[in-house]
Amino acid sequence: MTDAITAAEFTAGEGTGDWRVVQRSALARFATGSFTRGVRLVNRIGALAEAANHHPDVDLRYGAVTVRTWSHDVGGLSARDIALARDISMAARELDVEADTAGVRDVTIGIDAIVGPEVQPFWEALLGYDAQQDSEGNDAAPRLSDPDGRLPVIWFQQSDERREQRNRIHLDVWVPYDQAEQRVAAVVAAGGRLVTDEFAPSWWVLADAEGNEACVCTWQGEF
Repeated sequence: MTDAITAAEFTAGEGTGDWRVVQRSALARFATGSFTRGVRLVNRIGALAEAANHHPDVDLRYGAVTVRTWSHDVGGLSARDIALARDISMAARELDVEADTAGVRDVTIGIDAIVGPEVQPFWEALLGYDAQQDSEGNDAAPRLSDPDGRLPVIWFQQSDERREQRNRIHLDVWVPYDQAEQRVAAVVAAGGRLVTDEFAPSWWVLADAEGNEACVCTWQGEF
């Protein structure tokens, strides 16, 4: 028996309006406006997490607090995340702190590799990252992660051959599903080019003026 839920179920959950699913976790960014108010919110989050025995990742900055919640035992979101998200949002409202959903984002780095097992140890040693299995148990997509969870995850995309005129390292920029088209439009307006929207709304492939590619990604169609 598991309480695992889908991204759509989390999004439809009561009290999750401040939160956006990004990859397999839910993120919220609260615009505190001051470090002191941020500390107060973090203290409230700490108390709620201990009471629920469910502990999110919390990032405290001068003007904002970002919170990520997911359930390690199910490799994604669970009903516990809805409950914790609802309680954290309520605590933020009590402190007169508003959510900033437009500021939610995450980044992963994809590396094309013909011989992934030979390439991966280099990056693992260089960055001091830990190897991890793909969250769906797929060995074909090995990943490296920062032990502290602060820096972008690196994943290795299997390639059959080297392709000329295409960068072999690209960024996957994960944004809330309701911000994706706006982000794509902003990139195009900034001089970018839409390579393909064939896979939208899961991801859009874009390129800069010199052909370097990046993807704008959402959970839709993925999780």
